[in-house]
Amino acid sequence: MTPVIEYLLLSPVLAVSIGAVLGVLVEAFVPRGARFITQTALTLLTVATAFVLTLYAWIDKDFKLGAGGSVALDRSTFAVWTLVLLFALGAVTLAAERRAGQGTSAFAASAVATPGSITERTAIAARSEHTEIFPLLLFSMVGLLIFPAASDLITAFVGLEVLSLPLYLLCGLARRRRLLSQEAALKYFLLGSVASALFLYGVALLYSYTGSFTYYDIDAMLAKGIGSNALLVLGLGLVGVGLLFKVGAVPFHSWVPDVYTGAPTPISAFMAVCTKIAAVFALVRILYVPLGGMVWTWQVPLAVIAVVSMAVGALFGLTQTSVKRLLGYSSIAHAGFALVAIVPAATTVVPAALVGGLDSVGVTWFYLAAYGLATLGAFAVVMLVATTAGEETDFAAWAGFGRRHPIAGVAMTVFLLSLAGIPLTGGFMGKLFAFTLAWRGGFAWLALVGLALSLVTAAFYARLLWTMFWGTPPDDAQTVRASPGLWAVIGVCLAGTIALGVVPGLFTTLAQAATGFLR
Repeated sequence: MTPVIEYLLLSPVLAVSIGAVLGVLVEAFVPRGARFITQTALTLLTVATAFVLTLYAWIDKDFKLGAGGSVALDRSTFAVWTLVLLFALGAVTLAAERRAGQGTSAFAASAVATPGSITERTAIAARSEHTEIFPLLLFSMVGLLIFPAASDLITAFVGLEVLSLPLYLLCGLARRRRLLSQEAALKYFLLGSVASALFLYGVALLYSYTGSFTYYDIDAMLAKGIGSNALLVLGLGLVGVGLLFKVGAVPFHSWVPDVYTGAPTPISAFMAVCTKIAAVFALVRILYVPLGGMVWTWQVPLAVIAVVSMAVGALFGLTQTSVKRLLGYSSIAHAGFALVAIVPAATTVVPAALVGGLDSVGVTWFYLAAYGLATLGAFAVVMLVATTAGEETDFAAWAGFGRRHPIAGVAMTVFLLSLAGIPLTGGFMGKLFAFTLAWRGGFAWLALVGLALSLVTAAFYARLLWTMFWGTPPDDAQTVRASPGLWAVIGVCLAGTIALGVVPGLFTTLAQAATGFLR
């Protein structure tokens, strides 16, 4: 039979794919002097177009299994695509800011002083900027859209590889601290390759048990209860390793702090937000749809991983003296907090108590929206800080930053308070929903542990706030004057973080619309 392709529903993926190919052609044919602005405009236009197409498809509600049944075009898919593309738009804006401060940005920024190392200033003068980051980002976005929407394990693996391979390159493209950047890229590549291999091995074991790669057939075979349970459990475990590696959960987290520190700041923001959102929802779909019948098998191990992730992120975060490493451990801790909402499995697959009309999928969507706004905003503020040595992430460079630049200091304060879960911020409402769902879903102990560890994470955010407002500034402290693009990212993230905490009802409706898996 001739396959039917739902071009309109798949238009966001197609738009990003076309933009990525055009970006490669720009690298080949556009002169170097005009390449940066051309790539920036093309990438922003591509992501914005895909975002609008996603909203249209989500509102249209013509949900179905598409591309020959390999992609689930349902409520959850369009909700995830909306988050991924929205935050990707912010990350691309930050990437366009990499030359800001030298008067050559796509947004025509100027600077208080020329930041960075001598090596970086020499590279800028030689016009050797990495414009190839833009098509690489778009290719990674193609995988980010496919991965959480896949309805069979082969498509999920393809999405996983498509999103990963460009990221391995992007991590090594930092101009400053070149060796550190390349070390991060190599470490991410080696560990990511192992995780992908284990995921593929788990896929093979699940296929051996069920005779199919599709989620529907796997679920049907589990209902029959035929075959070796050992084979099934081992397959589940190996697939889980590959997924939890991308989520950044313990014990598959060791790459996160090093890669976030070594990679360019916009790429760190992209991985911390977009990759995590896509990976979490890919995990949710696989656990709830094909493996929903094994809920009693994976619930307790997943709860233990959530606790350990929260603990490692919180405790190791207390010892950090680098802001990007601190945000790396913050990402690990928040991976655990997100898993708290997943563990109760309050969905149509496994009915359980609801929270304010939200089930596990809706709460997870709300939580990741709040986390994404705060984290992307925090990385945007990181780009404003520098020293003559280029060590913009050390705490010493942040001493007195809030006093010298009160607007950026206040914005960073709100982002850190949200990550800590302080009331009147989106992070507080996200944690409240997650802990309440866990409590009512029979995991009261998990909610209590999460609450205690949330207080620990607040301690290392408080350390940074103290340094920002009461620390003594170093002699070589510099601040890049932000362009309108960078301020736009900070402003949108700030407004969203406050709105999620003050008027969450406006967003719970969207979270409710994120619920619903096609099977």
